[in-house]
Amino acid sequence: MPVEFLGIAASNDGSETSPRSGGAFDKEYTLKLARAHEDHGWDRVLFAYGSGSPDPAPAAAYIASRLDRLQLLLAHRPNVSYPTFAAKTFATLDRISDGRLAVHFITGGNDREQGREGDTLTKDQRYARTREYIEIVKRIWTTHDPFDHEGEHYRFHDFVSDVFPVQQPRPDVSFGGSSPAAYAAGGAEADIYALWGEPLERTAEQIESVRAAARAAGRVTPPRIQVAFRPVIAPTEELAWEKAYRTLDAIKARQSKGRRVTVRDHSRSAPENTGARRLISIAREGERYDRALWTPTAAATGGAGNSNALVGTPETVARALLDYYDLGVDIISARGYDLLGDAIDFGRHVIPLVRAEVARRDAEGAARGPGTLDRRILGPRAADRDDATATRDASGVGR
Repeated sequence: MPVEFLGIAASNDGSETSPRSGGAFDKEYTLKLARAHEDHGWDRVLFAYGSGSPDPAPAAAYIASRLDRLQLLLAHRPNVSYPTFAAKTFATLDRISDGRLAVHFITGGNDREQGREGDTLTKDQRYARTREYIEIVKRIWTTHDPFDHEGEHYRFHDFVSDVFPVQQPRPDVSFGGSSPAAYAAGGAEADIYALWGEPLERTAEQIESVRAAARAAGRVTPPRIQVAFRPVIAPTEELAWEKAYRTLDAIKARQSKGRRVTVRDHSRSAPENTGARRLISIAREGERYDRALWTPTAAATGGAGNSNALVGTPETVARALLDYYDLGVDIISARGYDLLGDAIDFGRHVIPLVRAEVARRDAEGAARGPGTLDRRILGPRAADRDDATATRDASGVGR
């Protein structure tokens, strides 16, 4: 089946390696970055959320009104608005974009960050609230008669919206997390389950946890799987690794100067969320995994979200991504450290390679006819696994 690519819709040019050159919301840069994604083969961009950052909803509306093809993924925290209000906002954005919206619901993995906007619930309580919130939003999107709701976190009566999404029956819902509570909530409610990039073996374990949660919730079709990476590519392997170490040095240099924390940065305190703790644990066990996964960027940022890198030539990174595709991943989230330049390079040099190979495999599968086992269910091809193992052994780097 086709593979999709998700980039970042940043509102300024700052990253972990360089300070932003202007304000928090740079309208011209936001459009330039989004247009670069649209022009270079990306399917969708994420409008991220942070307590003090520009509101992503109007930023998404701005891009939707100026670009015709690029799809939009809007991050949203349930604690910042009532679900009746949010459902109308999302439906309106889907109208503005002519049906290009999906919504990523963020439960929140850091008590301090949540508290900045008045959220005092515990983590497990937040997951319960998010699940209830998603259920309400879905119902508002698909119900044309007034209804009441009496739940643990929300109560209202006689509500019906007058604005509905273009997409029928509704836009996709995205969700992420690596704890049992996250698997339970996302397995039950998500159309797309988002994971951070981990070694293949651990990613396979997480995928099975998501699928098991979906089965426990009575679902026949599990969520689609998305995995996120920080690609570092160059024309040769040697140049790619030189670039990777320059990137790591730049991250550390910014941290040593006490740079201001932005939505794409991370607190230096020990992480509270399970996903970040997993990334730190993986980094402690080894720097390199499989074909191209490199962990020092995650270690340097304290497991800050999407922070594990894939390092190599476009061909190497494409093959690494196809290994994840073989596991059942069909949405690749990627962003570099030079947001604009790396989006263009990845779109030019990596996306076409992955798409071409996926199309070739799909054509082979169609030629073999019905009843053929989906290779992605079985995991990476044995030859590919042997190649990856040989590479790891030759370098003397392993787990």
